[in-house]
Amino acid sequence: MKKTSLQTSKSWKCSVCGYIHTGDEPPEECPQCSSSKKEYSELSERQKLRYDGKKFDVLLINGSSHRGHNTGILTDLAEEALKKRGVSYKRFNLNELDIHHCWCCYSMRDSACTYPCRNQLDDAPSLHEMIIDSRAVIVASPINWNNMSARLKDFLDRLTCLQNLYLLDKKGLTTGKLVGILINGHEDGGMKTAMDIFLYFQQMGYILAPFGIAYRTHGARYNSKTDTGFFNNDEMLKKDVEGVVANVVETMKQGLEIKLTDKIVPVSE
Repeated sequence: MKKTSLQTSKSWKCSVCGYIHTGDEPPEECPQCSSSKKEYSELSERQKLRYDGKKFDVLLINGSSHRGHNTGILTDLAEEALKKRGVSYKRFNLNELDIHHCWCCYSMRDSACTYPCRNQLDDAPSLHEMIIDSRAVIVASPINWNNMSARLKDFLDRLTCLQNLYLLDKKGLTTGKLVGILINGHEDGGMKTAMDIFLYFQQMGYILAPFGIAYRTHGARYNSKTDTGFFNNDEMLKKDVEGVVANVVETMKQGLEIKLTDKIVPVSE
């Protein structure tokens, strides 16, 4: 008996633009945003992110709009390096999460920006808890017009409630933690993007691991569709990402977060 399309078809959602495709398989290319089929997941009722409360070492963030594209390669390499070292971690691709724009409560009055965040409607509060419980953060971002992705900026903006603890003369919850930063892009802006990201973490008392930034660009002379092949096969990129992970992990072993307790003077804006 031949199955009807009603019996066999599934619904698939693009995590980049939200387009919904009906069929047995996702499309090879999203008809709305041109993303690859890697960005599609079978449509299901989404559950709000919950943190199980188990402490871990590294929070690994893919800050790209594409979980399975070029920045995903950096994140995959970092994840492999963490596994090899036996380091506990949690990985998140931001385009799979629900993170609202910051409400900018601080602009109303200093004390309106609180921790826990006043916006408990999305996934950011669980990420806040994980940032507090982890010892280090490794962030991967593409270069979008000489800056980070909009998704990543929304996530970093939502950390204001943690940074504001210092301004309210409360005990900081992130002083002495470590950050490593991984950047990739088609052309210029690698170091600027990395430093823009670092400034957020610096204002929360994070320490950049020695040689804690790696960036790699392909070049404007090439068609951007060739970038993925380049990043997948670039040995320097692999070596640099593994180096950043190693530097974060080895510095983490020094226990600076404990050693610096009550010795750091917060100077935060």
